[in-house]
Amino acid sequence: MENIKDKMEGEETMNGKYLNPKADLTFKLVFGEHEDLMMSLLNALLPIAEDAPITSVEYLSPEMVPEIAGKKDSIVDVRCRDSRGRQFIVEMQMHWNEDFMKRVLLNTSKAVVKQAGVGENYRQIEPVFSLNLINDTRFQPDTEEFYHDYAVINVEHPERTIDGLRFVFVELPKFQPRSISEKKMAVLWLRFLTEIGEDTKEAPAELLANDQTRKALSIVEKSAMSDTQLYVYEQFMMSIIDEQVLREGFYKEGMQKGMAEGMQKGMAEGMQKGMAEGMQKGMQKGVAKATLDFARSMKQRNYPVKDIMELTGLSAADIDTL
Repeated sequence: MENIKDKMEGEETMNGKYLNPKADLTFKLVFGEHEDLMMSLLNALLPIAEDAPITSVEYLSPEMVPEIAGKKDSIVDVRCRDSRGRQFIVEMQMHWNEDFMKRVLLNTSKAVVKQAGVGENYRQIEPVFSLNLINDTRFQPDTEEFYHDYAVINVEHPERTIDGLRFVFVELPKFQPRSISEKKMAVLWLRFLTEIGEDTKEAPAELLANDQTRKALSIVEKSAMSDTQLYVYEQFMMSIIDEQVLREGFYKEGMQKGMAEGMQKGMAEGMQKGMAEGMQKGMQKGVAKATLDFARSMKQRNYPVKDIMELTGLSAADIDTL
């Protein structure tokens, strides 16, 4: 892990014209300071009724402070409200983890609760939408779908819903423009988030041709940043690299440990069953069983097939039959 980090620190990380719009600084510069761009993103990616589009937004404090002193508070990336009173919470998450889901639930619930003052009519509570952009694929690793829309529904009758809460999760690495080609602005914003980065020297013509994405591109230009902003950006990106290296280290360590334990158990069982035919044959059976057990366990935990193949030596066809 040290070598990976040292290599990345020793290289020039910003050779292109733009900075990564998914970084904390750039994301907030684009969507946290320009109401027109925030409104465009929300209309494009949220399940907003066609007859009730967002026509204006005002920014609210990103601090989600609890009503009860001493309880946990947090800060969201962007929080705003439209002319209808609907609230929108937008988060950009670089790595998926289970704690993030809990934080989304907590912050969205706080946004509802904060609308209900003492003695106020509950009818005044407006819907809250939570838009979560995830630069990871571990949220729903077993599907190619990248857009996940959650609502409060009746389990037996899904068509029956309770309005007021809506959660949308977008797995950016899975995005393919062809999958939602009919939604022009959704495609453009997702291309902006997935195709623009530190190695981008020239932006795609489609993004430059649109007024909104062209404006967003100008905001994330490296030349538009002050020295202080560039420093903050670099520190954030290095923290992401550190976290990624650490996560990959734990991931590989866990797989290696699991494989070693599985092989040890399988070899022991194989030796006991194969004593009559000889220790060599028993060990071979044990290793084979351990390999299959380990591969089956990895498959049940939704590890990528290519990782299972690399660690076990099994073919994709063998893994498919487990």
